[in-house]
Amino acid sequence: MLPHRWPMLMIDRAYDVVPGKSGKGIKSVSVNEPFFAGHYPDHSIMPGVMIVESMAQLVAVIYVAEAIENNPDMSSQDARSHVGYLGAIRQMKFRRLVVPGDQLTLQAQLGEKLGSLREVYVKALNGRDIVAQGELIVTER
Repeated sequence: MLPHRWPMLMIDRAYDVVPGKSGKGIKSVSVNEPFFAGHYPDHSIMPGVMIVESMAQLVAVIYVAEAIENNPDMSSQDARSHVGYLGAIRQMKFRRLVVPGDQLTLQAQLGEKLGSLREVYVKALNGRDIVAQGELIVTER
């Protein structure tokens, strides 16, 4: 559903997707991720920007699902053009470190439209622990 490919595909699975509204996803964090080679190599930590990217890609899945729901004859290639772009990161808080072996549960809830932009409330958890949470502003295409 996404135009992203390795090494920038940061979501392994999406589920409970309500097109245009919300969704959940999984990111399994592997020691083989390319960023671990240079980001604190003696103490591997997933960069916060990659956690945010994982949540943003879940938002993209919600957008693509909405495009497909609104036009069932749309090809997957055409649906990918509805991904949008990350416009801003607001009030993002990082509460726990993410290390190889962790499995992140991602959550996204679309909020208010601001013209061609959309507020999205996102959260990443490792088990019951909140890893990161905040708000993204994403373009609509």
